[in-house]
Amino acid sequence: MITFSRANCTPKVAATLARRRFTLARLVAGLALALGTTFGGASAALAAQAGSATIAVVAAENFYGDVAKQIGGNYVDVTSILSNPDQDPHLFEASPKTARALQNARVVVYNGADYDPWMSKLLGATGAGTSGTSRTTIVAADLVGKKAGDNPHLWYDPKTMPAVARAVSAALGAADPAHKSVYDANLATFLASLQPVDAKVAALRARYRGQPVTATEPVFGYLSDAIGLDMRNLRFQLAAMNDTEASASDIAAFERDLRERRVRVLIYNSQATEALTRRMLALAKASNVPSVSVTETQPAGVNFQQWMLAQLDSLDKALAVGTPGQH
Repeated sequence: MITFSRANCTPKVAATLARRRFTLARLVAGLALALGTTFGGASAALAAQAGSATIAVVAAENFYGDVAKQIGGNYVDVTSILSNPDQDPHLFEASPKTARALQNARVVVYNGADYDPWMSKLLGATGAGTSGTSRTTIVAADLVGKKAGDNPHLWYDPKTMPAVARAVSAALGAADPAHKSVYDANLATFLASLQPVDAKVAALRARYRGQPVTATEPVFGYLSDAIGLDMRNLRFQLAAMNDTEASASDIAAFERDLRERRVRVLIYNSQATEALTRRMLALAKASNVPSVSVTETQPAGVNFQQWMLAQLDSLDKALAVGTPGQH
């Protein structure tokens, strides 16, 4: 059994873990400094909020922010902390803007399962907010029964976003009962809009269930499971996700799968293309194994549903041409 814990590391990676702890410490220290300036302007912020009809929502990741916006519509003001698909989402430092957003948020959404452990630190540092009203915190992992040690890329699990959307709708309805009917209607619309994604997953499962694929990281893992693909090289993926060194045998097995075309597709995280990932991509190209890019952060200009469908369409095209070799 593969455990997706960031603590599941060899002694060689002690320095990596130390750097991550240092980064987290800097993050919290930065937030404390940011809050010093935030409190100075608290009265103005509260006055502005009092004159606004919108509910302040903060999402750690932009795909949760997108869902909150689809549910809340014009009645929410959504801030997404991680929103750049060209950057590694694990690298983040607090800013005054982040501090102000969390300080005034009525609803907060984050992933959990040790994907964004800095959020609990930030929430603890900001307290319950300055508005004198309660703050609802929604943790996706709690909604779907996941914890640290499970694959943390929960937004790729078809069960996650319906659960998050229902929780967001309930939180907004509680915070703003006058518009509960709007949130309920938007929830129904959102759930219906996921049907094409579910249908695409079902169609891929019908055609490609049991087909061997590989990946540089477990980002796409839950959708791969939903489709029924035979995902290989999980130990390699875990090492890549944790920024640790894959074993020589795991690297050799990955390369053999590509060189001998034992897999139909290579799925890679385009936000984390380290030297070893680039090496595998080059080998896949040389071996005529199609590669499919996935991201941890939702791209600009599309909603969550469009993002998922586009990646599933790319996978469909790659699987159609990626026939494994004979051994």
